[in-house]
Amino acid sequence: MVNTTTITKASPLTDMLDKQVANFSVLYMKLHNYHWYVKGENFFTLHIKFEELYTEATLHLDTIAERMLSLRAIPTATLKEHLQMASIKEAKKTESDANLMVEQLVDDFTLICSELTEGIELAEDQKDQPTADMLIAIRSSLEKHSWMLAAYLGK
Repeated sequence: MVNTTTITKASPLTDMLDKQVANFSVLYMKLHNYHWYVKGENFFTLHIKFEELYTEATLHLDTIAERMLSLRAIPTATLKEHLQMASIKEAKKTESDANLMVEQLVDDFTLICSELTEGIELAEDQKDQPTADMLIAIRSSLEKHSWMLAAYLGK
């Protein structure tokens, strides 16, 4: 059993979790941007898909933040901090090419999955199965979305 009293925000595991809080916060807004500004012949398909993805992103954001709290760590909760900490970049309002949006999401999901893999290893090293299981489930979902979005692009 993991000793929650010894894990602090400064631990490598909770730092990684906090980075994912930032990533999913930025991703949530990026997906809203894409949802609002997508144009073209695939508007209806992508508009619905982006809504599905931002709905899922908010669930991941909340799950990770609550896991941090259960580990007695404090997740960052401001947009300024999230933009500074996140590995992924926010969308620009001028991005309206649907294929570029999808390509960026594939890249973002791949990057986040790589970081989640590192987090899984950290959690397993600390014998923290609940955190490892949570990260595995999130990574599995993002890998499936990444595959589907790449297939949409014909890759």
